[in-house]
Amino acid sequence: MPLSPAQRFRTLRAELDDELRSCGRARGSVRILGVSKKQSPEAILDAVRGGLDAVGENYVQEAKAKFEALDAGSDALPFEKHYIGHIQTNKAKAIASLFDVVQSVDRIEAAAALDSAAQKAGKVLRVLVQLNISPAERFGMDPAAAERVAEAIRAMPGLCLDGVMAIGPVTEDRGEIFRAFETAAKTFAVIGGKTLSIGMSGDWREAVRAGSTMVRIGTALFGERVPGR
Repeated sequence: MPLSPAQRFRTLRAELDDELRSCGRARGSVRILGVSKKQSPEAILDAVRGGLDAVGENYVQEAKAKFEALDAGSDALPFEKHYIGHIQTNKAKAIASLFDVVQSVDRIEAAAALDSAAQKAGKVLRVLVQLNISPAERFGMDPAAAERVAEAIRAMPGLCLDGVMAIGPVTEDRGEIFRAFETAAKTFAVIGGKTLSIGMSGDWREAVRAGSTMVRIGTALFGERVPGR
C-alpha cells in the first residue's frame, strides 16, 4: 500500500536529519517546503497533519482554490504559504494577498509590483531573490546581480528580504550540482537573510551539504502528481 503524505513527511524528516548530522549540522535546521502543485487539498492536509508547516504553490488560481478549501475546513491547521512560481507583475496583487512568502523575485520590476501590492494590503511580504545557477533554467537572476537587487528590495517598505532561492542544474553529475548550490550559498552569505531555499526531491542531499536551510520537496513527499489535475 502506498505511503501517505504524512508518512512520507516523517520518513523524509528522519532522512534529512540523518544527513544534517553527518554534515555536523543541527537536526531540524533545514525546513521542508511541500511543493503541492497538482496535488489535492486532502493530500496537503494529510502532510500538514504529519508535521509539514510550509506549502509552496506555482500557480495563483490553483493555490487560491486549494487554500480556500483548506482554510474553510473544521479541521484546518495553520501552515506557511509560499509562492514559488514565476512572477507576472499583473498578478502581484493576488500573490501578495494569498501568500506569506514569495521565493521567486528575479528582477526589480517584480519586486516593485509586489511592494506596491503588499503596502495596499497592509502587510509586509517576505521575499527571496531567485538566482539562476543552471543552464537549463529560464528564470532567475545572474548571481552577480543579486546584491544590487537586494539593495533595491531593502528600500521597499512592503517587502522584507529573507534570502535566496535557486533551482539546481539538471544533470547526473553530483559534483556539478553541489558546485551550483555552493554558488547560491556564497550569494546568500553576501546578501543575508534567514532562508537559503535550495534542493528538491532529486538533489536535496547536495543542497544540505552546501548549506541549505529549506528544501522544496514535491514528488518525494506527495508522490506523482494526480493525472488530469
